[in-house]
Amino acid sequence: MAECPLDLHGRPLGVLRLSLTARCNLACPYCCPDTEDPPGLLTLPERLALVEATVGLGVHTLRLTGGEPLLHRGLEELIAALQPLRRREPGDPRGALREIALTSNGVLLGAERARQLKAAGLDRITLSLDGTDGASVARMAGLGGAAAGGAVLEKVLAAIRHAREAGFDPARGQLKLNAVITRSGNADQLLPLAALAREQGLELRLIEFMDVGNRNGWEPEQVLPAAEMVARIGAAWPLEPVGRAPHGTASRWRYCDGGGGPGAHLGVVASITAPFCGDCNRLRITADGRAFTCLFAATGLDLRPWLRPHPDPAALEAALRGLWRERRDRWSEERASLSAAAAVSGARHAEMAYLGG
Repeated sequence: MAECPLDLHGRPLGVLRLSLTARCNLACPYCCPDTEDPPGLLTLPERLALVEATVGLGVHTLRLTGGEPLLHRGLEELIAALQPLRRREPGDPRGALREIALTSNGVLLGAERARQLKAAGLDRITLSLDGTDGASVARMAGLGGAAAGGAVLEKVLAAIRHAREAGFDPARGQLKLNAVITRSGNADQLLPLAALAREQGLELRLIEFMDVGNRNGWEPEQVLPAAEMVARIGAAWPLEPVGRAPHGTASRWRYCDGGGGPGAHLGVVASITAPFCGDCNRLRITADGRAFTCLFAATGLDLRPWLRPHPDPAALEAALRGLWRERRDRWSEERASLSAAAAVSGARHAEMAYLGG
C-alpha cells in the first residue's frame, strides 16, 4: 500500500465522512439544516474519485452523511459503485475499503429502501432519535407540535424494524441509535431513550451538544456532560466500562444485567467535556466538494479544481495528501483551555448541515 500520510500531530487518516446533501426533512435546532443544496454538487464519478483517492491514503471506513442522505437519489448507486474498492486483495498498494456506513434520521427508511441499501452493499446504519414521545421528538426535530413529533417517532421505530429485517444486525454493531442531548431540550429523555434502546437491543450513543456551526445558539450551559448522562443511566441500570476503541468517538459501557442482549451497549460522545482529538483520524468532504480536517473548522479546501472537468486521480491524491500532512486541528482540546466567553465567541465554524456531524 502507498505510504499513508500523518498529520502534524502524528495522526493517520482512516475515516472519510462524505456528505451527499445539505438538505434535511427535519429541522433539528442543534444542526439547523438547509432547505436547499449549495450549487455545484458532486457527481457520481467525482464522488467515486474522491473515495478512491482517500482509500489510497489510508481510509478504510466511509460514512455517508448529509443533511439527510436518504434524500439523495443516487445513494444506492453510489454504494454499489464503491464495491470494487471492497474486493481488493490484502496488500494491494491502492488500499481497500473495509466498511460503508450511513447516518440517517430514519424517516425515509421504509422496508424496500432498507433492502435496497443492504443489497447495494451498505454495512451499517445509525439512526437518530432524540426523544421517545411526540412532544420531545417535535421539540428536538424542530417540528410544530406533538402530533408531528409522534408521526416521526413512529417512522423511526418502523425504520429500526425495517433495518433489522433487511439484515442489519444490532448484535454485530450494524444498527445503532444516536441521540443529541441538551440540558433544557431533552435531558428528561435519557432514561426513556435507554429503556427504548434496551427494548430494541440497540447500542445507544448519547452525544453532547456541540458548538458546530454559527446558528444553533450553542451555550456551554446547555451541554449535559457525558459523565452525568452515564451516572443517571447507571443509577437505573448498573454499567461496566468497555472503553473507547483507538480512533473511536464513543466511550462505551455494557449493562451489568445483560438487558437488551449483546447489542444493547451505551456509548457517549463527549466532544466538549472529554475531547478525543489526540487520535482523531477523520476527514470530512461536503456535498459540493470541500474537504474539512475538523468538525469545528472554519474553512475547507475546495477539491473541485482536481475533479473538473474530469477527475485527475494523481493530482487529487496529492492535494489530499498535502492537506492531511498540514493538519493541526484539535479544537475541542483547545476549547477546554478557553474561558466560556472565548469559546462561544471564537472562530466561526462551518455548519453541521454541510459537514454531516
